[in-house]
Amino acid sequence: MLDVAARAGVSGQTVSRVVNASPRVDPVTRERVEQAMAELGYRPHRAARALRTGRTQTIGLVATTLATIGNSRMLQAVVEAAAGRGYAVTVVTLDAASGIGDAFARLRDQGVDGAIVLNEATAVVRDATAPADLALVVVDSPPDDRFAVVRTDHAAGARAATEHLLALGHATVWHLAGPEASFAAGERERGWRAALAGAGREVPPVVRGDWTAASGREAVAALGAPDAELTAIFAANDQMALGALRALADAGRRVPEEVSVVGFDDVADAADYRPPLTTVRQDFDELGAAAVAALVDAIEGAGHASVLLPATLVPRASTAPPPSAAPSPPSAAPSRAPSRA
Repeated sequence: MLDVAARAGVSGQTVSRVVNASPRVDPVTRERVEQAMAELGYRPHRAARALRTGRTQTIGLVATTLATIGNSRMLQAVVEAAAGRGYAVTVVTLDAASGIGDAFARLRDQGVDGAIVLNEATAVVRDATAPADLALVVVDSPPDDRFAVVRTDHAAGARAATEHLLALGHATVWHLAGPEASFAAGERERGWRAALAGAGREVPPVVRGDWTAASGREAVAALGAPDAELTAIFAANDQMALGALRALADAGRRVPEEVSVVGFDDVADAADYRPPLTTVRQDFDELGAAAVAALVDAIEGAGHASVLLPATLVPRASTAPPPSAAPSPPSAAPSRAPSRA
């Protein structure tokens, strides 16, 4: 660091601030220091820094699985946001044989400064004793005084999706829900129910999937895809919506001419579904950045606060008025025989 400081013409403290991504360095000076670091081949030594500061600049991420689109998108978002703050990420997954205490123990063994808990794993954390020696941020959970909570407004997004379908003229909306233990799935179901109740509409029985396209296809097929009364489906994620599209096609129901379908998440492929999927967008990049920012604040002793991010309806071609509400084609004008002179 002294060599870098000498070459850049700054103090060792300034080099330290640049290395630690401190905002207290003007851009011109930062660029000069970074150029000197590159010329000298300087790389911060994480283990040595940990001995000096008591921090490893590493955060943990706890998930039940990384196979779902939501969790894999969150992992990517967290890794990118953490790298921007100078942190590395280590991942542990929960299984039936290990509890949340074991996950936290593994993270402590790796010397993490704090941890982010994702989605389905949050239900386990809520029922456990929060670790006093580990800064914690939970993604998708009710507010909790023990740790920071970062979540998308799933209920508002689901309500917007349902109200969109009702506004098109559908008498009611069926819901393809996610797993019962999922907080996000429960919030989306709550928003769907609120929209139907607010409009005074019938609330159909819920059918459930496990977030996969296959479960969506099976659930909608069992629901009675050929039933003409089924004109609108709100699926709790885009993968299950994709499965619903397959089940409806197998039953000979056209989307959106006969049945409208809305998903949730706005995954990268949603616009390329057939037809392009109307969905509710949650910003995974913003969610990951908010989770990392909240965790760094907690690590640095700034306390914790809950963050609620909006969800936005993205209308596409998979929704339309139901057949009964579609305008009738104009009748042909009666033909008239040519007059004779």
